[in-house]
Amino acid sequence: MPTKIKVFSGSSNEPLATNVCKQLNLPLGKIAISRLQSGEIHVSYEESLRNCDIFLVQSLSSPVNEHLVELLVMIDAAKRASAKSINIVMPYYGYARQERKSAPREPISAKMVADILTTVGASRIISVDLHADPIQGFFNITVDHLTALDLIIDYLRKKDIKNPVVVSPDAGRATTAEKLAGLLDCPFAIMIKNRPAHNQSKITHIIGEVEGMTPIIIEDLIDTGSTIVNVVEGLKKRGAEDAFICATHGLFSENAVEKLNHKNIQEVVITDTIALRQDSPDKFVVLPMAPLLGAAIKIITEGGSIATLFKSE
Repeated sequence: MPTKIKVFSGSSNEPLATNVCKQLNLPLGKIAISRLQSGEIHVSYEESLRNCDIFLVQSLSSPVNEHLVELLVMIDAAKRASAKSINIVMPYYGYARQERKSAPREPISAKMVADILTTVGASRIISVDLHADPIQGFFNITVDHLTALDLIIDYLRKKDIKNPVVVSPDAGRATTAEKLAGLLDCPFAIMIKNRPAHNQSKITHIIGEVEGMTPIIIEDLIDTGSTIVNVVEGLKKRGAEDAFICATHGLFSENAVEKLNHKNIQEVVITDTIALRQDSPDKFVVLPMAPLLGAAIKIITEGGSIATLFKSE
């Protein structure tokens, strides 16, 4: 790799940044991030950035606002240090669920975050499984949108699950569920639900046959876990076997980990876009994203097509 490429990590997921650097045969860049007594964030790069293509690894996980402001300060410091380009590796894009107005007088916060990142000085965004594909269009800079679907498919094939059925927990994930079902050569089903409030849902119908089958529930993210548990219990009432849960991003707010340690859940398969706490149950399986992110960075810096990274397209 050229010596002019440098990778730095924010505080959200340093292990992932370290593993990305291993893929690139680069040392993790030296940066000092601290908090002043007032709570303000201070950043100081401890090596030269002049004329370097730098990559800042930061997921907007909890505490999302702290990590967002930290990233903005990192971008500003890099710009003022004469970095050639400032590439943001944001495996999990926070505020992505606020990508449209669903009621009067609501913000479109995903667009606001895009505007802020661009204004401060980001040159490119690299993200994984955005909650909504149109978020790419919120940016006036290049967005490389990666997916963890191939990782999940490879893992599930090795499990040799008996009588699988891919289940979309709502209509919004139906396209992904259909694609996954096609690649696994199995049927799929869709859950129809309504949302009385944020992070709340109620299952009303199931389209598709699930009795006697092993559900594979596919999501882009898991937050409180309540929706997943509702889906699993709804499937169980209709005669399904214990389920596999698959998602790219494990936010696991509040007591989500405890909820998902459910008797009718066989495994929870996620990636390390967000760092998982150390005391998680054994049924939580974490797939590594560093090889995919490292390959994307190589293509960006050396040339080539990002599309070559996706077998499932």
